[in-house]
Amino acid sequence: MNRLAAVPAPVDYPCSDGKPLAESDFQLKPLVYAITALQTHFLDRAQVYVAGDMFVYFKEGDPGAVVAPDVFVVLGAPKHMRSSYKLWEEPKAPDFVLEVTSRSTRAEDEGRKREVYASLGVAEYWLFDPTGDWLAPRLQGFRLRAGGCRALQGVALAGGGLGVHSEALGLDVRHDEDGRLRFHDPASGEDLPAHEEMREQVEQEIGARRAAEARLGEEVAAHRATRGRLEEEIAARDTHIAELEARLRSAS
Repeated sequence: MNRLAAVPAPVDYPCSDGKPLAESDFQLKPLVYAITALQTHFLDRAQVYVAGDMFVYFKEGDPGAVVAPDVFVVLGAPKHMRSSYKLWEEPKAPDFVLEVTSRSTRAEDEGRKREVYASLGVAEYWLFDPTGDWLAPRLQGFRLRAGGCRALQGVALAGGGLGVHSEALGLDVRHDEDGRLRFHDPASGEDLPAHEEMREQVEQEIGARRAAEARLGEEVAAHRATRGRLEEEIAARDTHIAELEARLRSAS
């Protein structure tokens, strides 16, 4: 008697653990800034994927083999929507990982996660402490390799704060004198703007365009008024000339 082979049950890979995105506003603000700023910076590069607070599964069939980076960037992965990042379905591991650390995450960020990321082939691992209570310095970058890591050297900024170059991103990762996380583009010499700064910039550009359109409208109206006066003057002169010509003909 033939027996049907048992079909293995599908493995469930959850996309959420039910925990909040961040412990507090201190962690949330730099996390949101990093994701939105990097997504905007790499918007035109179809093979750069930026995400955050997403499960990264690294062993097929084992949903317990997972990490959840606060922010990660993959250079060479297509830009499309995902519920989780499964390494066996993707072209490669992340190139850049950033963890926004806190009291409850510090031990794992500096221990297990760094080891896991190194074993997966993550090129750079970054830690940022928004309150400056748990890490010294509050911004730290590491070049990872299997079995170890190398700390990236930072440079003190003229106005205060610290800057460290990311080879993976081609950007400088900084915290300014107020302790805010910033990404700086050496090519343009500008910081990547936060969402609210981008919105303010757009609003300013819209306001400037509307003002320019209003000025242009005023100039067009003034030009039309001047043209109308000139046409009236020409018409009056034509009439006067016609009257003089008529008088001349009658006199002769």
